[in-house]
Amino acid sequence: TQKIMSASAGGNKKFRKESILELSKWMDARVRVKCLGGRELEGILKGYDDLVNLVLDDTDEYMRESMDSPSPTVNNNKTRKLGLVVVRGTQVSLVSPQDGMEEIANPFEEQQQEPQEDGGDEEGNQ
Repeated sequence: TQKIMSASAGGNKKFRKESILELSKWMDARVRVKCLGGRELEGILKGYDDLVNLVLDDTDEYMRESMDSPSPTVNNNKTRKLGLVVVRGTQVSLVSPQDGMEEIANPFEEQQQEPQEDGGDEEGNQ
């Protein structure tokens, strides 16, 4: 991050951090926004500010399973049209462009290991 110096009315010099997010390149493009608490939105980025408050147009919300279920995950088959929305920056955890985005398998989930056949020891001796 870069620090930008600004002078206040009393002549005191203050430093403020410049945002590391470059959301300007995604203006008028479809973006996917993940919020704290699991809500996921997709819409056209129309505006933003230094606090990452976002204005999205033509927005769809991806519906989740019930919060009472053991793992409330997003069900990508169900969406809800929201239209024009403002997303508070304090709730935003991820902003990504929709173009070129693809879902991949979670590498941290435990995978089922196939049982190995017991035909000898590790070195192949019987």
